[in-house]
Amino acid sequence: MLFRLEEILKWVGITIFEIWLHLVSVFVFSFLAVFKYEGFIHCSWYEAFIPLFICDGLCAYFVIIVYVRMYRDRSSVIRLLSSLLSIVLLFVFKVLLCQKLNKEKIITYSEVMVPLFALVVIVMFRSCHVNN
Repeated sequence: MLFRLEEILKWVGITIFEIWLHLVSVFVFSFLAVFKYEGFIHCSWYEAFIPLFICDGLCAYFVIIVYVRMYRDRSSVIRLLSSLLSIVLLFVFKVLLCQKLNKEKIITYSEVMVPLFALVVIVMFRSCHVNN
């Protein structure tokens, strides 16, 4: 069974604009990551992850703007908290991955993936809560 775009957007809790931001940032990051890995550029992994960090900041800013515009609606608080929690979990995952790749801390990949596991649980609850 294939899902429609509207269903996926409700489950994940993002808008088309946020999807566009993520696609552009992943596109730029993929080039930076390959250049970093192949040794064409000499920078830290934090600098290679800058497009993804900027995307997280812009998405958080966008979520806050939507909250301010929907301030009177009760569901706006729930949307704000769940969206910011998702953004924070993604940000923590990226920071842990940078620390692992830079060998700053000795952590396993399972410890790096913990924020993604929590994000999957949140998406699971959202999918059960969404009205048809």
